[in-house]
Amino acid sequence: KEVINLQRQSFFSYPFYFHQDTAWITGCDFLPQLKYVVAVTERTVIFWDYKSKGSQNNCFIIKPMENGLLCVCTVTMSDHLAKDNILMGDDKGYVHLLTVTSDDFGLKQCKGKDESQLQVLDSKTFNIVKRKLHDDWVVKVKYISDLNCFGSCSSDRIRSFVLDDIKRLEDNLPVKEFSVPRGVNAFTYCGKAKVIVTGG
Repeated sequence: KEVINLQRQSFFSYPFYFHQDTAWITGCDFLPQLKYVVAVTERTVIFWDYKSKGSQNNCFIIKPMENGLLCVCTVTMSDHLAKDNILMGDDKGYVHLLTVTSDDFGLKQCKGKDESQLQVLDSKTFNIVKRKLHDDWVVKVKYISDLNCFGSCSSDRIRSFVLDDIKRLEDNLPVKEFSVPRGVNAFTYCGKAKVIVTGG
């Protein structure tokens, strides 16, 4: 995990070790309310308090996740000061919605110790909503606040790109989906032009 301060032109990194496990970090984002960095690996969600001083790096790990996580993004619609919503895509075509609060971390921190704190939390204790939207890997998920929608894409040629309200993850109503012959690997939204551009 690495942090670059653009104003000070500084750079530092922090290695994560998961009890001798080795895993690639496949996506990361910033949680604006909780002020944490969130990252995903194969079967793990990591929350890192990057503001920790010295050698005290508070890190919370939620595991095991049922499928391999490939991408993550923050849902920026929350104005709740102690809560963040997170979208994650996995290797089975599911998009997950996870809500975390300051209570999830604050009550578990060990204060007064100088060494790094690595807290492992059981994924079963969290209410994680998920819905299968694609028949292949979800390679990108993004919340588009201008549209009050999330988007997800896959190399799936039938359900290549999904754009809909985040509430669709919690029900079985049809979603707005688009087919592209060889799938979609990336997408972005331009608010000025009011267009979504996809690449595959």
